[in-house]
Amino acid sequence: MIRYEHPLNERVRTLMRLEDLFTRVSHFAAQDAALDHHAALLALFEITDVAARADLKTDLLQELERQRQVLGPLRQNPQIDQRALAELLEQIDAVNAQLLAQTGKVGTHLRDNEWLMAIKQRTAIPGGVCEFDLPAYHWWLHQEAAVRRHALAGWIEPFTAIRAGIAIVLRLLRDNGRASRHVAHRGAFQLMLTTTKVAQLLRLTLASDHACVPEISANKYALNIRFIGVSGMDRGTLYDRDVEFELVFCNL
Repeated sequence: MIRYEHPLNERVRTLMRLEDLFTRVSHFAAQDAALDHHAALLALFEITDVAARADLKTDLLQELERQRQVLGPLRQNPQIDQRALAELLEQIDAVNAQLLAQTGKVGTHLRDNEWLMAIKQRTAIPGGVCEFDLPAYHWWLHQEAAVRRHALAGWIEPFTAIRAGIAIVLRLLRDNGRASRHVAHRGAFQLMLTTTKVAQLLRLTLASDHACVPEISANKYALNIRFIGVSGMDRGTLYDRDVEFELVFCNL
């Protein structure tokens, strides 16, 4: 099975982009090769750019506080796993405290580092980080892997609270939805939306043996999905077969 997630507002889109970038940073930073650590640094630069487009810390603090107020009364509900609820509330409180303790915008520690910003500026130029462009960076990439990992850990650590907050919000969002089964006849599906609360995220799951990918468009009135046939890496045309899939509308 393959799952496709489609954010329905800019806020969730930003959180999912950051989630993907943090995953990349963690993967490449844990490796030994210089090229992997270069990729980790590039992902960190992308995180600073994405996070700078919105007041991310304030938005996370507000959402986490809202979720704490929603979840708090569930302590009195005997049908709720109280241990799991207590752990989640503890995580929310811990992340809230960490975020409140941080000053400035997300990624300020990177933007204040002239050496890193010189590298970032060159990355905007195709092939701009060759050894003759940035000899000091070339020297750093030739240090021991442990030395580079230590430096990367220092640059990653200030993002820990932001990453944890994003993980909590997206986990609650993904878990708050009900699955339904549908069929797209000859690759096309439309659903009129009658709910008064607009979904924030769509999760679509279909069998991996279908040689097609979904193209999703949605507003508060209707959802349209077109399954496009693929051949290799080429974008094809409308998939001329029925497609069974599972759909989840997620909301906080």
